[in-house]
Amino acid sequence: MSAEPLVGVAPGAGTGPAVAGVPVLCARAVDVVRDGRPILSEVSLTVRAGEHWALLGANGAGKSTLLGLLGALTHPTRGTVDVLGHRLGRVDLRTLRTYVGHVDPRHALRSPLKVRDVVLTGLTNSVERVPRWRPTPEQLAEADRLVGLLGLGHRREALWPTLSQGERGRALIARALMPRPRLLLLDEPATGLDVAGREQLIERIDTLQQSRPELASVLVTHHLEELPPGTTHAVLLRDGRCLAAGPVDEVLTGGLVSRCFGHPVRLFRAEGRWSVRTGRTAASPRSDRPGPAADEPRAG
Repeated sequence: MSAEPLVGVAPGAGTGPAVAGVPVLCARAVDVVRDGRPILSEVSLTVRAGEHWALLGANGAGKSTLLGLLGALTHPTRGTVDVLGHRLGRVDLRTLRTYVGHVDPRHALRSPLKVRDVVLTGLTNSVERVPRWRPTPEQLAEADRLVGLLGLGHRREALWPTLSQGERGRALIARALMPRPRLLLLDEPATGLDVAGREQLIERIDTLQQSRPELASVLVTHHLEELPPGTTHAVLLRDGRCLAAGPVDEVLTGGLVSRCFGHPVRLFRAEGRWSVRTGRTAASPRSDRPGPAADEPRAG
């Protein structure tokens, strides 16, 4: 079967305006099997414009595999995946993934590029600069705008090897946004960050979500503390299966998260941010309790 063209798509224009009623992502009854071993089983997920999903699960739960499907990096063994209205298996994956902003902190850049040049590689969908390619003045201006939005304006001319891990993460988000995607995928963006770097990253992601109300995102993490306040939905994976998926207040409860990670925990939420404590028995002292658990009723 020949791949269908991406109708109406032009470089730097994302995938055009969202079509009413058409999800940004839709996976139905997806299985992924490798070497006879099931990695994902019967996973379904629908992401719509403006939604910000957290993808949570223990090591080996299948999070990276699912994110690869959502980012048009691979095909399912069974089931269907539609990305930006295009069915995997009927479209050129290399073309489709150009219009998905994929942030991987393990970015394999070897050249000492400046921050602005790293961001501009988002237009060419390449790790290194493409020889003889020159950005337009409008593209340069957009790169500078995104660098500023991610809090790196003062580091625009800094070389990649001199950046902190947190600065690299924010530069990669700016890079992913250059083609103006409708979908942003963040694969454990806070990996390796200290507390200050993590908080700066979360603050900038939150600012981005507010400034781009039509943008949809999926963020993979092991840690609820890394979720931005604007997170609207969550999916919990356990052993390759979807344990729960839906609005964040319904999914991120102590009971469900405990089942997901195979360990008793209690969840707390304050000012839109989550924290986790090991579950305790009724007889355990809780004089340091920070606030109502996320799955407990709140006063008023």
